[in-house]
Amino acid sequence: MKKISLFVSVLVIALSGAFMSSCDSNYKTVKRMQKMEEGVDNPTTKEELEEAIKKYDKRAIDLVTSQAQTGIWYKILGTRYLDEQMYYEAYAAFDKARLTYPSNANIYYWMGICAGFMSNSVLEYDIDGRRDESLSQKKLNYLRLSEQAYKRALELNPKYYRAMYGIGVLYVFQLEEYEKAIPYLENFVEVQKKNTDGMFVLANAYACTGELDKAAALYDRIISINPNKEKTARAAAGKKKVLDTKASR
Repeated sequence: MKKISLFVSVLVIALSGAFMSSCDSNYKTVKRMQKMEEGVDNPTTKEELEEAIKKYDKRAIDLVTSQAQTGIWYKILGTRYLDEQMYYEAYAAFDKARLTYPSNANIYYWMGICAGFMSNSVLEYDIDGRRDESLSQKKLNYLRLSEQAYKRALELNPKYYRAMYGIGVLYVFQLEEYEKAIPYLENFVEVQKKNTDGMFVLANAYACTGELDKAAALYDRIISINPNKEKTARAAAGKKKVLDTKASR
């Protein structure tokens, strides 16, 4: 009987996911199967009601457990696709996981990453060099989707520093909305005091908004940390560039 119960629970989930919009008759069939299995049709007496509650409570717990496990599987599937740089497939998997775990900040962070990369697959020009405005809009839509996902992650977890960095990179290098990036990146480098990658992005945002002194100071901070020869040299070159720009004004 336990094996039959588990089978019917799985069948209910499969049917509800595949035929939600047109399964009234199927639903009635499944309900009849449930009644046959549980031995309770229309309970009327106190004893029958108590017995029905016990049986259907157990079924509800089984269904919730199965749904939760399905959400976990979608998250794992999404990360596997992400590892393979299959961003459309990863996004679709995370989007399904989101339906089970709508308050999970990690899922929205991963969706933000995927949507950002999905925008890179959109080619705005054809072979003759003509720009397709519909494709330009599609690219922007992906970027706004990424923005929305990162913001939702930070609503759920305001200290989620990876989402701070992700939306900062999105604003600086993809949307070129530098002013919007600055508060997120400032919070990021305040939390991640040794993370020079975030400092480089923030220094770029400062330079693009004309805050050259702040950019130079941040490059100095990177140089003092001295993460490696390449990054230290980049920071020195970045500082020289902003100071030269300042001097030419």
